[in-house]
Amino acid sequence: MSFDSKTLVGLAVALALGMLIGIERERNQGQGPGRDLAGLRTFTLVSLVGAISLLVGSTIAFAVFGSIIGILAAVGYRRSHDTDPGLTTEIALLATFLLGGLAMREHHLAAALAVVITILLAARTRLHNWVNNVLTSQEVHDGLMLAAAALIILPLTPADPVDPWGVVSPRRLWLLVVLIMAINALGYLALRTLGSRIGLSLAGLFSGFVSSTATIGAMGTRSHKHPELHAGAVAGAAASSLATVVQLAIVIGLVSLPVLRELTWSLIAAGAAALIYAGFFTLRSARQSPEREPPAGRPFDPKTALLFVVVVGLTLVISAALTSWLGERGLLLASGFSGFSDAHAAAISAATLAAGELASTQLATVAVLVAFSTNAVSKFVVAFSMGTRQYAFELLPGLILMVAGAWAGWLWRWWSQG
Repeated sequence: MSFDSKTLVGLAVALALGMLIGIERERNQGQGPGRDLAGLRTFTLVSLVGAISLLVGSTIAFAVFGSIIGILAAVGYRRSHDTDPGLTTEIALLATFLLGGLAMREHHLAAALAVVITILLAARTRLHNWVNNVLTSQEVHDGLMLAAAALIILPLTPADPVDPWGVVSPRRLWLLVVLIMAINALGYLALRTLGSRIGLSLAGLFSGFVSSTATIGAMGTRSHKHPELHAGAVAGAAASSLATVVQLAIVIGLVSLPVLRELTWSLIAAGAAALIYAGFFTLRSARQSPEREPPAGRPFDPKTALLFVVVVGLTLVISAALTSWLGERGLLLASGFSGFSDAHAAAISAATLAAGELASTQLATVAVLVAFSTNAVSKFVVAFSMGTRQYAFELLPGLILMVAGAWAGWLWRWWSQG
């Protein structure tokens, strides 16, 4: 038998992960005759047994030794089930054996899984307290509803368009339902975890990378139901627009670097405006929001998500119908209509045409700015329809500043080049 570096690394990882899990179990093993069946030494040896059984034998030998470990774990559970009816240590013992074998083939994956298992074991008290004392029945119900919408309904939804223009896909629309519910849940989780002062700002920023328009609608709903969170909701909505700018830079750069260079100052100016506006309302939220922990409520309202998707679907149909009726009247017209629903799709289209030399870089740049502008109009409509008037009109100056900054950056670059 020859030992190469991979074998030695696998054995070292098996030793290390066994000790890692064993240390955590040793701290919770207890003392005296009622202590758990396995601690530091047992877990380390079990991990090494899993590694060695694959090293000196085969898959059959690994299965035999795994069965022996399982029998020993069952015997240990029978001895201790009166004082500790849980199966955590026994299952962890079997998992350690499997990880020891995995370390001989995929040591990186084995090490990562060992860390995850150790974190779960160490967080026992906090997880139990979170499930039993923090989560409400409504939160569990909504979480299961979100999981069903994403993992059961979404894969079964037809992907082919159902309208004559080929723009309304049931799967894409249902994906928006899932996104709006997930965005609401993310904002709710951030609010419960970080408090009302900065939680909504961070939630808005991260959710904006998924859908800024959906985030603005979700924040509007939260502002409508919880007026005391109004400033934080505006901050989250403005922060989501910052994510829009960052995403535009990424997708345009991947398609056409010349278009990105033309838009550099536009994107910088728009992003700076969004950042400053979001920062202002974040500070305002920090001064106005209460110190107390936000009360438990409902992570999302499915009716709100469905309403948002109906609005988006109607916008797509109307835009497609107008485009079909007017014909191909140019890139600017198409980008303007497309921007009402998705600025990124319009930007990718314009940049692709420029990359394929079907449109000039300058024309594609203007088309992106037109889509960015009409998308801001769409955001305001969503904010007005799903939030309060105060929410919509306090968000409006931020949207105007972003659009004005984008066009000012383009005009400055055009003037400097001329």
